[in-house]
Amino acid sequence: MSSLSRELVFLILQFLDEEKFKETVHRLEQESGFYFNMRYFEDLVTGGEWDEVEKYLSGFTKVDDNRYSMKIFFEIRKQKYLEALDRRDRAKAVEILVKDLKVFSAFNEELFKEITQLLTLENFRENEQLSKYGDTKSARGIMLVELKKLIEANPLFRDKLQFPALKNSRLRTLINQSLNWQHQLCKNPRPNPDIKTLFVDHTCGPPNGARAPSPVTNPLMNAAVPKPGGFPPLGAHGPFQPGPAPLPTPLTGWMANPSPVAHPAVSAGPMGLGQLAAPNNAAALLKRPRTPPKNSAAMDYQTADSDLLMKRTRPFGVSDDVSTLPVNILPVPYNSQSHGQSSYSSDDLPRNVIMNLSQVGTNMGEILVWELVTRERIAFRNFKVWDLAACSMPMQASLASDYTASINRVMWSPDGSLFGVAYSKYIVHIYSFAANDLRNHLEIEAHVGSVNDLAFSFPSKLCVVTCGEDRLIKVWDAVTGGKLYAFEGHEAPVYSVCPHHKETIQFIFSTATDGKIKAWLYDNMGSRVDYDAPGHSSTTMAYSADGSRLFSCGTNKEGESFLVEWNESEGAVRRTYHGLGKRSVGVVQFDTTRNRFLAAGDEFMVKFWDMDSVNILTTIDADGSLPASPCVRFNKDGTLLAVSTNENGVKILANADGVRQLRSAENRPFDVSRVAPAAIVKAPSMGAFPPGSSALGANIGDRTTPVPAMVGMSADNRSLVDVKPRVDESMDKSKVWKLAEITEASQCRSLRLPDSISAMTVSRLIYTNSGLAILALASNAVHKLWKWQRNDRNLSGKATASVIPQLWQPSSGILMTNDLSDTNPEDAVPCFALSKNDSYVMSASGGKISLFNMMTFKTMTTFMAPPPAATFLAFHPQDNNIIAIGMEDSSIQIYNVRVDEVKTKLKGHQKRITGLAFSNVLNVLVSSGADSQLCVWSMDGWEKLSCKYLQIPSGRAVNPLADTRVQFHQDQIHLLAVHETQIAIYEAPKLECLKQWVPQERGPITHAAYSCDSQSIYVSFEDGSVSVLTASNLRLRCRINPAAYLSPNSSMRVYPLVIAAHPSEPTQFALGLTDGGVCILEPLESDGQWGTAPPAENGAGTSASSVAAGADQPQR
Repeated sequence: MSSLSRELVFLILQFLDEEKFKETVHRLEQESGFYFNMRYFEDLVTGGEWDEVEKYLSGFTKVDDNRYSMKIFFEIRKQKYLEALDRRDRAKAVEILVKDLKVFSAFNEELFKEITQLLTLENFRENEQLSKYGDTKSARGIMLVELKKLIEANPLFRDKLQFPALKNSRLRTLINQSLNWQHQLCKNPRPNPDIKTLFVDHTCGPPNGARAPSPVTNPLMNAAVPKPGGFPPLGAHGPFQPGPAPLPTPLTGWMANPSPVAHPAVSAGPMGLGQLAAPNNAAALLKRPRTPPKNSAAMDYQTADSDLLMKRTRPFGVSDDVSTLPVNILPVPYNSQSHGQSSYSSDDLPRNVIMNLSQVGTNMGEILVWELVTRERIAFRNFKVWDLAACSMPMQASLASDYTASINRVMWSPDGSLFGVAYSKYIVHIYSFAANDLRNHLEIEAHVGSVNDLAFSFPSKLCVVTCGEDRLIKVWDAVTGGKLYAFEGHEAPVYSVCPHHKETIQFIFSTATDGKIKAWLYDNMGSRVDYDAPGHSSTTMAYSADGSRLFSCGTNKEGESFLVEWNESEGAVRRTYHGLGKRSVGVVQFDTTRNRFLAAGDEFMVKFWDMDSVNILTTIDADGSLPASPCVRFNKDGTLLAVSTNENGVKILANADGVRQLRSAENRPFDVSRVAPAAIVKAPSMGAFPPGSSALGANIGDRTTPVPAMVGMSADNRSLVDVKPRVDESMDKSKVWKLAEITEASQCRSLRLPDSISAMTVSRLIYTNSGLAILALASNAVHKLWKWQRNDRNLSGKATASVIPQLWQPSSGILMTNDLSDTNPEDAVPCFALSKNDSYVMSASGGKISLFNMMTFKTMTTFMAPPPAATFLAFHPQDNNIIAIGMEDSSIQIYNVRVDEVKTKLKGHQKRITGLAFSNVLNVLVSSGADSQLCVWSMDGWEKLSCKYLQIPSGRAVNPLADTRVQFHQDQIHLLAVHETQIAIYEAPKLECLKQWVPQERGPITHAAYSCDSQSIYVSFEDGSVSVLTASNLRLRCRINPAAYLSPNSSMRVYPLVIAAHPSEPTQFALGLTDGGVCILEPLESDGQWGTAPPAENGAGTSASSVAAGADQPQR
C-alpha cells in the first residue's frame, strides 16, 4: 500500500475516533495493521477478553513469526489456562490445553508436559513456580507489563505503536480545503455557496437560474449552520461532549492521542510457568493515559468546534495554500496576540514592598484574617474539629494519635462571603465572613487522608470542589455541605483542581502527582481529557482573568519546573516560558493578572513574564528574605501582590495604583471593597513527591524544605499561598457574640404599603417571581397588588422598603375577587398560586377556584365548586396547565386546567391539606395537612413514597386544625416544615428529621419562610415578633420586636399572619398583618444583614433572657 494510502487510513482512524465509532476504529486498526492501539490492547487483556485479544494481535503478527510473537501468544494462552484451573473449570482447561497450548509442544515438549500435569493438582499453586500466583486481576496486570515489553521489542510492531501527530479533524479540514478549491473554479461563484453533498464536485449554478438539487444529502453537512461568505464547517466532536451536539467551545477540540511508546531492548527469554516479576508501578501501568499531539505553528483550520476562533479578527492574507481562498475563510491564530493589552508595561507590576506581616507562626493549622488597610489582624482560629463525633472512625483514629493538621489551601468564594480551608487530614472547613466577623459555616469530611486543594465553582449553584490523597475529586453544595458529585479516575493523589466554564459549559481540570491532567463535566461520566503535564510534574492550572487563556505551572520529582500556556483547541502546549530553575526545591507556584502578566516564585525571587513572550520580563527579590520557592498571589486588580517570606512572613507589594488604593481606603474606613482582607494560614511541610502507588493517608508530598503559608485575598476568587503569624488569642476572646435585637423603627428599614381598599386580615401573601410586585389575598376574598416603578431612586424597579409602591388597579377599576358561594368567610381557607411568568393567579376562598389575568384582573375561568373546597394550590413545576389542589376533605387532586379534568386523586391525610411543595430535583410532591403529617408522592405515577408525623413537643397544647406548611430549600432536597409549635428541617424523600427548633416563650408560630438563598428562615409569631434563624443549624441570630414596624398608636392586637421572602433579595421579607396591612422589612444598609450567626463553639448564646429557650435545645 502506498504512503498516501497509509496516511489516509490514519485520517480515517482519527475521524472514526472523533465520531465515537469505537468498534470500527479497532477493526480498521487490526485489518490495516498500521497502528497497534496499546491502550485498547490493555483494556482487552485487563478484561480477560482472550478471543478478542488474539483476534486483534492477528492483524499484526502470528504465533510463529518470531520468538517475541511466540512468547506473547504463549503468555496469553497460559494465563487463560490458569484462570480456567482457578475456576475449577477442568473441561475448559483441557480444551485450552489441546487447542491453544499444544502448538508450543513442538518447541518445548517438557514445558508442555509440565503444564499438562497441573490438571492433576487440586490447586495449581502447589507447583513451586506458581506458588506466588495471586488473584486474577493482579496476575493479568503483571502479565500485561511483560506483554508490553515484548510488543515494544518485537520488530513487527516497529513504527506501529505511535499515532502520527495530527491536528484535530484533519480529514474534515482537507475536505474543507477541497471545497474552497472547487469553489474557486466555479464560473459564477456564489458569495454563500450551499454544499449538500460530497459525492460529486461542487459547482455554483447560473446566477439567474434555479439551483439544481444535489443528488445526495450529507447529514454531516446539514448539521452545521452556514456562515456568511463560506461553507458550513464540518464539525468535530471532541471529548468535552455531553450530548450528540458539539459544545460551543474550543475545549471540544481536546482529543486524546496515544502517547509515544519507547522501545527498550527486551529479552524474549524462554517460555516458562513461573509468575512474572511485578514492577513497583504495575497498577499504574494497567492504563496508559494519552498525551496531546505536538503543537504546530501551522494554520488552525476552522471546524464546528472552533466557533470561538471564528470570532477573532484576522487579515485576509494570501498564502501558497488554497485554504486562504475567499470561500469559508479559515481563522489564523497568532502566537503573540496581545488581547488588547499593549498599553501595559512592566511599571504596572506591583514591585514595591509596602507592608510586612511578620509575626511568628507554627505548623498547627491556624487561620488568620488581616485587614490590609489598617494592617490589623481581625480574626484568628486554631485548628479544631467542630464535631468529632460525626467524623468517620479512620479520621477519629488519626486525630487520636496526632491531633494536629496543616493547611494545604485556603480559597475565597467569588463574592468574598465565604472561604474554604483544606487540611492535611480528611476535612474541609468553610467559614462565612462579613463585617470583619468570621463564623463557622460547614465542616465536611471530604477525603481519606489529605485534602490537597479546594476551589469554588458555580455549575448551577455555589459549590466547593475538593481533591485529595484518595485520588478523588468531589463537588459539595456550599450551602448545605451535601455531596453532589465524585469523580474517580486518577491513579495517584490528586494535586490540584481548576474549575472553569466556557459559555454554558462548566468543567473541572484536575492534576495528579504523577503528572496526569484530566477534565470532568458535572455529570459523573468520567474524565473527558487525559494528558501528561510537561515533565510529568505536579501542576497547578489557572486561567487569565478574562477566562480566554489557560496556563499551568509545576515541578517534577527531579526539581525541573515548567510554566506553559495551553492551546485549548488541541490540548497541546502553545508556548513554554523560559527562566525557571532546573533544580527547584519545592513546587513552583504562580499566578496571573490583568490578562497580561504571569508571576512565579522561584530561586529566592519573584519572576514575571508577559503572557505573549516566553522570556522573563523582570525579577524582584522583594528586599530579600524570600524562601527558595515563595508563594505569590495578586489581588483582583493586579495592583497588589502577596509574597511569602522566610520565618512565616508575608510581604505585600504594590504598584502606584495599589498605594493609592490603600491610602484612599485609609481615609474611608467603611469602604474597603477594593482592598479587602487576606486570609493567612500555615501550610504543611512538603517535600519530594510520593509515587503514584503510594498508600492512602500519606501526605501529598514531604518537601525537604517548608513551604510558606497559604493566603487568599478577598475580592478575588482565587486562593493565595502565604504565611500565618501567631497572635495572642485575647483579641478574639474580647469579641462576645450578642443576639441582634431590633426594638425600634430606627434599627431597620420598614415600610407599610399604602392601602385605599377596606382593610381585612391578610390571609395569603406572595412576591411576584420578578420581585417587582407583592400580591396579597385578604380574608374577604379580595386580592391587592402593589407594584414598584423604575425611577431614579429605584433603578431596578424591584420591591424595596426605600420606595413607596402603587396599589395597582386596571383602568376598569375591577377587583380580583374570589367566589365565596355560600361559605362563611370566617370558615374559609384562602389559598392562591402564581404562575411562573406572573401572568396568572389561581385562587380560592372557600368557593370555586378562579383563574385571574394579572394584567387586567379579569376572571378567565372558574371551576371545581365545593364541596369539598380547595385549601391549597400549587402549579406543577414543568407544566402550568397542571395544578395540585389540596382539598378540605384531606385529598389532593391533580387537575389539568386545559382539558378540565382531574387526572388522579391522592389520599393519605386525615385532615384538610394545608401545604404543597414540588421538587424538580427529586421529582416528588410533598404534602402537609392539619393532621401534622407530611407525605411524599412520586410525580411519575403519583404513588405515595413515604409519610411521617411531626414530632410534637410533649406538654404542648396544639390546635387540632393547626396548619402545617412546607417549603423546599433551594437545593430541592431539604424541606422546611412549619407548625405553630416548631420549625423543622427534613430530608426528602425519606423525610428524615434533621433539625428541630421549638420556641418556648414567643407564643404560637404563625408562619415561616426561607430567604431566597435558603440561608435564613424568617419566622413570625402571634406576639407580633419576627425571628431570623440561620437555616443550616436553626440558630437564632436576630429578633425583631413589633415596635420596630407597627404604629405605637394602635389599640388593637396586631400580628403577622403570613410572611413572604423576596425572590432575589435575601434580606428582604414582607409581613401580612391581621389588621389588613402589609409591611416590608429590610436591615439598615450599614448592617447589610439581620444580625450574625453565633459561633458553633458558643452555641446560640444570647444577651437577653427573653430569647426562646428552644434556640439551644438539642436537635432531634
